[in-house]
Amino acid sequence: MKFSCEKSFLMSAVNTSSRAAASKSAVPALEGLLIEAYDMVTVTGYDLKTGIRSSLSADIEQQGSIVINARLLGDIIRKMPEDVITISVNEGYMTTISCGMSVFSIMGMNAADYPELPNVDSLNSIFIKEKDIKAMIAETNFAVSNNEARPIHTGALFELNSDILTVVAVDGYRLALRRERISKSEVGEISFVVPGSALAEVERISSDSDNDVKISVGAKHIMFTIDQNVLVSRRLEGEFLNYKNSIPQTSKYSVEVNKKALMDAVERVSLIISDRFKSPVRCCFKENELTLTTNTTLGTAYDVCPVSGDGEGLEIGFNNRYMLDALKAAPADNVRIQLSTGIAPCVIVPTDANKNFLYMILPVRLRSNEG
Repeated sequence: MKFSCEKSFLMSAVNTSSRAAASKSAVPALEGLLIEAYDMVTVTGYDLKTGIRSSLSADIEQQGSIVINARLLGDIIRKMPEDVITISVNEGYMTTISCGMSVFSIMGMNAADYPELPNVDSLNSIFIKEKDIKAMIAETNFAVSNNEARPIHTGALFELNSDILTVVAVDGYRLALRRERISKSEVGEISFVVPGSALAEVERISSDSDNDVKISVGAKHIMFTIDQNVLVSRRLEGEFLNYKNSIPQTSKYSVEVNKKALMDAVERVSLIISDRFKSPVRCCFKENELTLTTNTTLGTAYDVCPVSGDGEGLEIGFNNRYMLDALKAAPADNVRIQLSTGIAPCVIVPTDANKNFLYMILPVRLRSNEG
């Protein structure tokens, strides 16, 4: 095998694919990247859970394939001068990487030892704009559970109904939901769960372009095709939370608030909260104002945020991080907070008729001496 290409193209492909390579494995090949040079050059990383394949144009003199340790290959290319890189492999897997006056000779591995990425039927596909899928993941993935006791909730639910794609993440304390209109679909109504770790990689690979991402749905795997990159992930199996029944359909109180103003107030009263010094944020919804109080052994903090509406003095406590995560993710300048009692979930939705996001946070029970 022998090919040449610009350093920037190869560096981008190696960086992207390396995210799926195993950091440590009993199978050395899984710590490597599979480089194949045929019609074009492809670079593949695969840890048997998630695989990423990046394609790039190159001048291919001799076809072939090789597996090279991902970390070492990345370090070598990163330090090469900004010029054309040539990679060649002899019959004994000795791999020469050269650029300008710099030359490395390292031992590769037989490509036959590298596992194949799962095949996913591309006929069952959903198409959605790249910027939309990137936003949907960014605005929900924070609520994916990291509790392996419920593996199904370590992923996000994708639900297609007509031309609307809904993504839902839950972790037992909060729920994040985003909806977007798709470009087109080759399947009817369908639902599947994708691991949060794989979705984090999809978000990193995706840009803010209007190009379509192709989501191919297989029986056991999901494939995201994003420009020159393909990510394949296993589907999570199990019974996902019936989120529609978990979201309150009515609320006694509804107030509107500027998202940044509320975030700033929560962040200020959170300054005396830490892993060592914990406290819920005590919120009191009054007429056109929300008071926030925290109380730890470091002291107390008090702040006021203007709102539109009247909560009639309702007091409710929240984990500060959960509230901040939801506010940061909400794709709107102003939001509506819906409440019923001090122990019922709080729901955050858009202030207009656009129902493209919803966040739900379970409250923290307040003690009389808090605040």
